[in-house]
Amino acid sequence: MSLRRLLLIIAILGGVWYYTNTHGEPTRESDLAPGHGSLWSSLTSTEVAPTRSNSPLTLTEAHAAPEFDAEELQNISVYRHVSPSVVNITSTSVQFDFFYGAVPQQGQGSGFLLDKQGHIATNYHVIAGAQNVEVQTFDKHRYKARIIGKDERHDLALLQIDSTVALTPVVLAQSRDLIPGQKVYAIGNPFGLNGTMTTGIISAIRSVRGPQGGQIENAIQTDASINHGNSGGPLLNSRGEVIGITSMIASNPNADQSAGIGFAIPIDTVKAVLADFQKYGHSRRPSLGIVSLPIAAEVAEQMGLPSTAGVLIQRVLPGGAAQQAGLKGGNESAYLGNMQIQIGGDLIVAIDGAEITSGEDINDQMDHHQAGDTITVTYYRGRKRMTLRLTLQEAGARAA
Repeated sequence: MSLRRLLLIIAILGGVWYYTNTHGEPTRESDLAPGHGSLWSSLTSTEVAPTRSNSPLTLTEAHAAPEFDAEELQNISVYRHVSPSVVNITSTSVQFDFFYGAVPQQGQGSGFLLDKQGHIATNYHVIAGAQNVEVQTFDKHRYKARIIGKDERHDLALLQIDSTVALTPVVLAQSRDLIPGQKVYAIGNPFGLNGTMTTGIISAIRSVRGPQGGQIENAIQTDASINHGNSGGPLLNSRGEVIGITSMIASNPNADQSAGIGFAIPIDTVKAVLADFQKYGHSRRPSLGIVSLPIAAEVAEQMGLPSTAGVLIQRVLPGGAAQQAGLKGGNESAYLGNMQIQIGGDLIVAIDGAEITSGEDINDQMDHHQAGDTITVTYYRGRKRMTLRLTLQEAGARAA
């Protein structure tokens, strides 16, 4: 009897053990893993198993190449025509670390081919301080470049490469008749991205202070996207002709980013500097040697001036052309709005018979001359109209 009872107890315990291990809570880590048991998988898995479609996938595709509109065709034409003339410029300089160890520093910019002999226009700040300058053309050929001329004041430089293949030069337009609202294109290598084109309009024509501190007269302001690496590249009109060299961007003072405003040096100024490089081997841009203030009709009336427009001489620079010719600057302080000015100086109204109403007009006249040329200046001293002959001198860092 005791043996039967013992066997019964063993059977009961075995049943309990079997039930617990087959129907109880999972206790092992592997039992908790997804996919362990069909019920657990169906409750915890979010992945849907792929199924075979009973119908084929049908795509709608264009049956012909896209037809470009007139604006797109123009954009494409400008890019194809000019991009082979735009180059990537890498300048290398050597600086020294704390332990006087030589540390090479590289900078990048853009430029464009002026002729088939390999002359390239760019910005001075692209190659400033460089011990080595390398140019990569549109076809990926790389050349060591020579610096032919530098003009820090106008932020311009002329390079040359010796190419074994045919080069495609740009076509230069004029910049004196540009009007805000005109469409423009910028092609360059922003952030090293070769052959990048952006579009925009001329936002304004104004005088600005360049990257090297010199005054750039008639600078072309544009909303075309210009970034680091675009410097030295061409700014183009709608015919793909160069109207300026992209030079700098306005930055947000509260953030390390572009404010969407770029400036280009007008191509007429570039031509004048290049002519100096060719004739003298360096820039000899002329200057009157004055600090001036353009006078509009309402201001002229308030000041009691004898002409409704002109350029009032605030100050003549010591030893400059204007001082040597006898022109006079202001001798009395006054305020024009919140700006302090000097009044009582000579009022220039014409140069060589051409009307002068702004600093831009003076700059246009300077672009037609070189240092050493003699010009005729028409001006008012008080209410007396006078003329004199003035010999132009080379522009200094502050000359106007």
